[in-house]
Amino acid sequence: MDINLRTISENDIEIIRIWRNSEQVSKYMYTSEYISKEQQIQWYNGIKKDDTCEYWIIQYDNKKIGLASLTNINKVLNSCYWAFYLGDTSIRGVGIGGKIEYNVLSYVFDKLKLNKLRCEVFIFNEPVIKMHEKFGFRREAYYREHCEKDGKMLDVVGLAMLKSEWMQFKDKIYEKVYKKHK
Repeated sequence: MDINLRTISENDIEIIRIWRNSEQVSKYMYTSEYISKEQQIQWYNGIKKDDTCEYWIIQYDNKKIGLASLTNINKVLNSCYWAFYLGDTSIRGVGIGGKIEYNVLSYVFDKLKLNKLRCEVFIFNEPVIKMHEKFGFRREAYYREHCEKDGKMLDVVGLAMLKSEWMQFKDKIYEKVYKKHK
């Protein structure tokens, strides 16, 4: 079965809130404060009107398993940021992350025609940094004490991929993702 990214709807906001409030997800986010139902509704109403972002539910085998997003879509800079998380931790390690990454890369470079896709990852999340690098992202920044979380200042790695790099390696990336994990 393949993954599907579909635009979030009002019916998804509670499962997103549950995932986001879970320790397995929140430990990799910039904030770990509990999100109330009211805050979640406000967030959803805000992003519905914001044309600089897109949010998708990740589905696998017709089951909601996580969230992917584009933020700070900027036509002047010709770039955006992206992130994703799996709320269903039981399916980690089976190639889902690679398929999500491939689909987002394809969308950003082939459909939106942007030149640069960026992301930020806590330095302690080395598996995700390595996954992005495996798909062609390069380290562009090291943000020292970039985020205060739970009373600690944390360092963040900034990674990015250019459209020219995507065009050069997308067939190899496809092979890596879809031929390896059938």
